[in-house]
Amino acid sequence: MNGWRKHPVIYEINTWVWLFELSKKQRERITLATVPAQEWDAIATYGFDAVWFMGVWERSPAGIAISMRNEGLLKDFRRALPDFAPQDNVGSPYCVRRYVVDQQLGGPEGLAKARKMLADRGMKLILDFVPNHVAPDHPWVTEHPDYFIQGSADDLARQPNDFIQAGGKVLACGRDPYFPAWPDVLQLNAFNSGLRKATAETVTSIADQCDGMRCDMAMLLINAIFERTWRDRAGAKPPTEYWPDLIKAVRKRHPQVLFMAEAYWDMEWELQQQGFDYCYDKRLYDRLEHNDAETVRLHLCADLGYQEKLVRFIENHDEPRAASTFHLEKIRAAALTAATLPGARLFHEGQFEGRRVRLPVFLRRRPDETPDQSLQEFYRNLLRLFRSTDLKEGEWKLCERTGWPDNNSYMSLVAWCWRKDNERHLIVVNLSDHRAQEQVRVPWGDLAGRSWRLTDALTGEVYERDGTLLQHSGLYVDLEAWRYHVLKF
Repeated sequence: MNGWRKHPVIYEINTWVWLFELSKKQRERITLATVPAQEWDAIATYGFDAVWFMGVWERSPAGIAISMRNEGLLKDFRRALPDFAPQDNVGSPYCVRRYVVDQQLGGPEGLAKARKMLADRGMKLILDFVPNHVAPDHPWVTEHPDYFIQGSADDLARQPNDFIQAGGKVLACGRDPYFPAWPDVLQLNAFNSGLRKATAETVTSIADQCDGMRCDMAMLLINAIFERTWRDRAGAKPPTEYWPDLIKAVRKRHPQVLFMAEAYWDMEWELQQQGFDYCYDKRLYDRLEHNDAETVRLHLCADLGYQEKLVRFIENHDEPRAASTFHLEKIRAAALTAATLPGARLFHEGQFEGRRVRLPVFLRRRPDETPDQSLQEFYRNLLRLFRSTDLKEGEWKLCERTGWPDNNSYMSLVAWCWRKDNERHLIVVNLSDHRAQEQVRVPWGDLAGRSWRLTDALTGEVYERDGTLLQHSGLYVDLEAWRYHVLKF
């Protein structure tokens, strides 16, 4: 992990859509090789540590054909893009035909140039790896059918939605055990030793081209989960786990490559133990969306070593757009919360502008939407916080807070702080729809005997406070619904 910040700020871009819109803007075809310098500069101004180019690998014509026969998908395409036309479906980026950069995006040479443009501006590159499945026209289907979960003619007849015929074999469609099978992909057998060796070679080749990778549905490859999903079809469970073997093999050549897991079902800790640097924090997202402030605070009581390996977000390509999920005031409170906690911070292209349409990943373009200028300004100010050393590299602590016998509104407030050397911030957020008050105890032992100026980094408001009172009684905070303080001491 040398070369990566402890708490990296990551920006996810839907590569195909981004290049489509740049081509329209420039009135010529733009690929990763020909993106104008000012576009790279615009990304760099936010101060991101890394850009995740989602969906660069070669798309599958077979997968496109299958998706065009899926009425549910077509309905979703038209929901997002009312003037949808067949050519807008460029295929799912998670139905990978080959781990080669799609020529329509600029090919391997284009990606190499884009990586250099990012590196020249101090940013690293993250790409996708999809371990669970591949496209029906992936070369392995004919060259190594033993890499897949096998089926029979009877399986195909009884369960036509779960098995397809490909390469002269009946093979299982990829699946998550809690949902119907994905009809456009074939299930790899994670217990097959030949597949594990071939996957290590594939992922090493991905690591040749980037600085980190986001691993799709990573928990599906844990031995116990894979065995429970596929039972006898998978064969004997290997003596070792998939991820530790794979990560160790890749890091022989690329010791600094970052592994980020898309993870659900409370499997984050297990995946961290198996070698992942970061895992999605879907639990935080769900609590911000559906639960109260106290559930968020309890989530933040977890071991700091665990929290520092979580990916905090309120939006990515798998979730609805934040602007369609939260009202405007709640967006700001939730975004500030996710962005100022320990771990990696993930932002999604379009999030800053307040886009509301969740685009199916199959589509090359999206509808026009009017940017929310006030939200853009909020995010600009929010990301400026990461110029402070304490929020990038400092020590994080959850703060104690108390109320009064006749006022328990403090339960709606959550507070935490950052410190590195002389830089320090206190963040207090009201995660409720009513006004709340509390006394916040800041866990710093050197406040007494001095006068402190507290400047709100987002509003510019200034407060003068006596350090002895802060040390012994705490800081009194009174916040309206969904409001917050980011106080620089």
